[in-house]
Amino acid sequence: MIGKPKTPANEHYVSRAPFDPYSIETLTPEQERYYLAGQWTLMWWKLRRHKIAVFCAGVLVFMYFCALIAEMLVPYNMESRNTEYIYAPPQAVRLFHDGQFIGPFVYGLKYKLNKDSLRRIYISDRSKIYRIRFFCTGEKYEFLGLATMDFHVFCAAKGGSLFLLGADRMGRDMFSRLVVGSRISLTIGFVGVAISFFLGIAIGGLAGYYGGWVDSIVQRIIEVLRSFPVLPLWMALSAALPVTWSPLSIYFGITLILGLLDWTGLARAVRSKLFALREEDFATAAQLMGAKPRRIIGRHLLPSFMSHLIASATLSIPAMILGETALSFLGLGLRPPITSWGVLLSEAQNINVVALYPWLMLPVVPVIITVLTFNFLGDGLRDAADPYR
Repeated sequence: MIGKPKTPANEHYVSRAPFDPYSIETLTPEQERYYLAGQWTLMWWKLRRHKIAVFCAGVLVFMYFCALIAEMLVPYNMESRNTEYIYAPPQAVRLFHDGQFIGPFVYGLKYKLNKDSLRRIYISDRSKIYRIRFFCTGEKYEFLGLATMDFHVFCAAKGGSLFLLGADRMGRDMFSRLVVGSRISLTIGFVGVAISFFLGIAIGGLAGYYGGWVDSIVQRIIEVLRSFPVLPLWMALSAALPVTWSPLSIYFGITLILGLLDWTGLARAVRSKLFALREEDFATAAQLMGAKPRRIIGRHLLPSFMSHLIASATLSIPAMILGETALSFLGLGLRPPITSWGVLLSEAQNINVVALYPWLMLPVVPVIITVLTFNFLGDGLRDAADPYR
């Protein structure tokens, strides 16, 4: 019996309609949104899935915002002294007194002098209750050098004291000095990284793209700079800054030194990447179409290893902060009246002071937090920018 041939079980249907590679009619809205998204949009979507990196980014945004409005967030001016509270311990914030709710307050402090050790011994005076005032007027300050203001988010009670993190040897509030000092410590990393990145990408890009005698000269310069120990070189150059310079000039001098000495590692990384990428087809095609070397490097080669650049930036910022902190701790960095976390830690060099007044070591806490958050954020940004992950 001759009948209709059976269709094989493994036969597939093939559409004979013309293929349009740009047709998106069969895509779902979610697929269309994904395939048409740009590079930075894709990076943001991948970064959002890295919960630790997003949390660290929020912490850093909060820290930089606090540094911007630091004078408003503290109860005292950075240099305000109170000789009655020299080396006063931190005052605990309480809500209840003898079982009765009062609101945020602190007990007063009274001290007696130990004549054997000449040390002040402070004890809480429960008869004196100082309520914390919020959104109040207090000591005047220059806000970012633009206007004179006296608004504070919280203040000490009139006639009372409020030392959340204790006081130093001059009776200055450690909390106020730590918050205001964060402005210098946090910004010095961005300025220094901007300088080092400009030098590293520019010099390393030229060496990797052109090669030859340009690469030889750049490599010899990098080898000479890297042959010096980093910390002694920082110390020598910082000590060479004139003592007569203003605090602002010293700040920019330290930033310039940190930036000029940190570009060598990035330059070598950029050079090695460009050596491999300049032979790729897309780079050759751009060159044949008449693109200039600056455009080829900036538009085609550098975006190919953006993940490495992002990771290097986020690791360089905490390195800059640690460098400034180390120099200021040793007395070769920033100097009073400028206040940074390193300047605050320089007062804790004496082991006897650390043993008797441990709250003077508290500025090391924001340094650790900042370094860890930048490292975790850099890990998340690297994963988001890496197209192979």
